[in-house]
This record gives sequence, C-alpha cells and structure tokens, in this order.
Amino acid sequence: MSDNSSRTLVELFARRLAESADRVALHSLANGRFVTRTWREIAVDVARWTSALASMGVKPGDRVIQIAENRYEWIVAELAIHLAGGVHVAVHATLSGPQMAFQILDTNARVVLLSGSAAAEALSQAQADWPGDVQFFSYEPVQTAIGGRRVDWWNDVVRGAGQVAPVTVGRTVGTAHPTLAAAVKRTKPDDLATILYSSGTTGEPKGVVLSHGNLASNAIATDLLFLPGESDIKLCWLPLSHIFARTCDLYCWIVRGSELALAESRDTILANCQQFRPTLINGVPYFFDKVHRHIASQGGSDDEQRERLHAAFGRQLQIACSGGAPLADATAEFYQRHGIPLVQGYGLTESSPVISVSTPRAYKTGSVGRPLEGVEVKIAPDGEILTRGPHVMLGYWKQPQATADTIDAEGWLCTGDMGHVDEDGFLWITGRKKELIVTAGGKNIAPAYLERLLAEDPLILQALIVGDRRNYLAALLVPNLDTLQSEITAQGTTVASREELLVHPDVLRLIRARIEARLSVVAHCEQIGRFTLLGRGFTVEHDELTPTLKLRRSVIQQHFAREIEAMYADEGAPIL
Repeated sequence: MSDNSSRTLVELFARRLAESADRVALHSLANGRFVTRTWREIAVDVARWTSALASMGVKPGDRVIQIAENRYEWIVAELAIHLAGGVHVAVHATLSGPQMAFQILDTNARVVLLSGSAAAEALSQAQADWPGDVQFFSYEPVQTAIGGRRVDWWNDVVRGAGQVAPVTVGRTVGTAHPTLAAAVKRTKPDDLATILYSSGTTGEPKGVVLSHGNLASNAIATDLLFLPGESDIKLCWLPLSHIFARTCDLYCWIVRGSELALAESRDTILANCQQFRPTLINGVPYFFDKVHRHIASQGGSDDEQRERLHAAFGRQLQIACSGGAPLADATAEFYQRHGIPLVQGYGLTESSPVISVSTPRAYKTGSVGRPLEGVEVKIAPDGEILTRGPHVMLGYWKQPQATADTIDAEGWLCTGDMGHVDEDGFLWITGRKKELIVTAGGKNIAPAYLERLLAEDPLILQALIVGDRRNYLAALLVPNLDTLQSEITAQGTTVASREELLVHPDVLRLIRARIEARLSVVAHCEQIGRFTLLGRGFTVEHDELTPTLKLRRSVIQQHFAREIEAMYADEGAPIL
C-alpha cells in the first residue's frame, strides 16, 4: 500500500475481508464469556447493521453518536456507520450528561447509540432541548426515557431491517458484499469519517474532524514500522472513544489482519494477558509504571524480575507501546533491561493521532521516535513542534477561526508542544506550550475551565489545578476566609484561629462537598483527588498574576511546590 493518502477505512475493511475472511479476527466478551469471531462473521453483522442504519434514515454525511465502553457492538457500529456513509461521533462513556448532550446537539446527530442504562441515565438528567428527529437506541434493554423519549432496543431495529445478502468473498477488493462494494466505490479519502471532541485550554470542547484519508494513512504508516509477526495478537484495553486506541488498536488491526482481544476492563488487563497471551499491547505510562513498581517491589535478582515481568504479560509479549502522556525513563529502561521493548510514540487527536514513534530497531530512551513515513515535522522559531501531512485533521467542527489558528496557510499543524529534533531525526518533547494537563493515564484536562467552576463558589476565591503526569488532579484553593468563618460557625463548629480554619476537619469536609457540587457537571477524570487551602491569595506582587490577573502557573507551582508535593506524597489513589 504505497499511496497511503488515497485509502479509506471502508477500503481497508474490504481488503481485509477479501484476504482474511475465515481467519480468526476478534475475541470479545458476550454474556459473561469470550466469543471468537472471524472477519467474515464480523462482516455479516456489519452488513446487517448498515441496513438497520439505513432503515433509520441515516444518509451519507449524517452524524451518528456512539456512547459506549469497549465491546463488540462498538466495532460493528463504527464499521456500519462508515459503510452507510455516516460520520461516526464517539462520545466518551465517562462524560457527564450535559457534556454528552452538548456533543449530540453540536453535531446535530440523527441517531444516538447507547451502551446501556448508565449512559441513558446520564442523558436523562441533562436539561437539553432535543430536536424532533433525534432517535435514541441502546445495545441493552433500558427503561429510562431521555427527555420524555423512549430508548429503543437496537436489536429490534437490526431484526426489523431484514436479511442481507450472503457475504461471499471475491478475489478483488470490493466484491465481498454488495453493501460493502457500493461503500468502497462511494467513499472518498476526503470524506468525513469521525468527529472527536477534545477540550481546549479554555475548557470549551472542540470537535476534531478527521477524514477517511487521515485515519487510513495514519494506520498504514504506523503499522509499516513493525515487522510481520510482532502483533499477531493484540490486547486492547484503552477506550476506543479515544483516538489512540482507535487508530493504534482498531485500524492497525484491520490493516494487519491480526487477532484483537478486547479486555474485560482495566482491572482485568493482566488476567486477560494470561488468557490471550498478546504479542503487542498499547497503553499509557501509568499502566506500565504500575506493573514496573509492583514487580520491582517484590525484589529479587534481575533474572527473577525478568521472569515475573514476562509472566505478567502472558510470556508472548514482543513489544509494548506507550502513548498519551510522557513515559518516565526509568520505566522504559526497566522494560528494556528485562527483555520487553517498551517504545514511546507521540501525537494528538488533531493528527489522527500518530506523528512519531520509536521502534525496537530505532530507539532512544526519552525520545518519541522518528516521524512516520509521509509525516513532516519541523520546529518553529519559538520551539513549538509543527507537523504537516495526510494525518492532519480537516479542522474543528463549525469553528473556522479555531481551525485557522491551529493550521496555517501552508498546512502546518501547531501542536502546542515544545521540542527539538536531533541529528539522527529523533523527536524529543521538552515542554508544553499550551496549558492543557495530561495525566498519567493520558487524559487531557483543561484546568482553566475547572478552576472557573470552582471559583464560582462563594467559599473559593481562587483555584489552581495541577496534575500533569500524575495519577489524579489536585487543587490549591484560596478560600474566602470571612465567608468560610461565617459558614462554619453557622454549622456549630468553633475554630480558634484562621490557621486552624485552613485544616479543621469540618472545614475540609465542607470544602470537599462544595468541590463535588461544582464539578458535578464534568467527567470522572476531571474530579479533584486532593486539595490544600492556602492562607494567602495569588497576587501580582508575588508575580503570580499577570497585570490582567491571569494565573502564572509555573510561578505559583514554584512558590507552592511544598504544598503540591504534600498532596502527592503517597500517590497511590486510583487513576481518574
């Protein structure tokens, strides 16, 4: 596949079916047990679902929302949406109801596919003015209504759409099935494939619009870096609603024709490794570091640690890939030393996402590797990393100015990250130009938005949120001492001094309740794990505020480094 930019996701699926119809493709959970399916069996379900979408009135260009955790239906739905010519909008299942509703309304979605009761319940609590033509369906029967509208069972729709023609396999791409053949002919590389919402530094979500050519070219170029046999069985546990898993697990699986196993949950990753013995696994730094720390804590010789590490992953792991956040050198070196190459890649949603990645044959500890084939990278005069190529998004959904601010007239995408390229062509990330926090789990968090929500509370004057490369967010809060004193006194608590007010258990419980109330509209990963009440505010005199009263984050974090480190002194909370 030499001309990557001319490919589409539909063509990649048709090619895979033509070449591998009766090979094992997927292992996924159904009714409490794992079910194995071939490419042909998946294609049968995709064809049925495509007919069902058409029966619901989905036409080329229509947006179809999917709110679900990783499951078999997730994969079938995406492929069916592409075959129907629709635009797949993947909404994170962990978002709050209002956040989900915003994306449904912003994309003017025609059909909303829900995983089950949890998503339906979240949406039922959103105060949204739903348009008349939006239809809600669930993969599982639910009783919850959304805005007074019934949520229908998707299985009924699929059955009602009737039978589809048998999936026969021809020697030529596009002859496998009439529905697939028509989709291959109709779908063009520049057609919209998906919209993924990513928080900007202000917290206002922006829909990243990616084309078939964006995603297909990125998957092909990423897969080309790894030798045949290095990913015969891949375990997927990262959310498919994120672009990392979508491209590097799902689309690369289609390109290569390997087996894919969907982990039951993040709590069962290593247990599923024992079951499926993967040869490749993608993950975020937190996961690899957690395994590293656990094995190292057991002590023993290098040989004993090596044995435990290989056993943990099922003894067949040939390579592990880390992305989404910076990987600690010590973690990378631990895996390398014990015989499992742990390589690091770099990218962002706007770049489909992979810009560069290391491989076992082209590797430097701390580097994010060399750019993919067809991907250009250059460093701007101020040190910002810029990239250009078939992987760069079409733009932000309905935000032409934001698009123009991010992609210049020559097609260079401004990443917001700082770095340099060494003499061997390896890219190194040195910092972040944007304010976005990236947690150890790879979650992108817009702190300004959360800080604004917190400061709306009468008891909180100022807030600064930290958590870059950490397991959870923490907050430095400047309380309104007079209001806080009055509130706690009214509740019957006597506090001897203002110093005691900052640490009194009743005060801390009150502030915790206020934080939870203010952040009830945001996702789980955006919640505050710990907080500290400060005895003074951030000021211009201390150089902590600009003349226009914007936070100088780096200065504040330097001034309150001790307080911040205290909030992470025993950092063992579950990842958010």
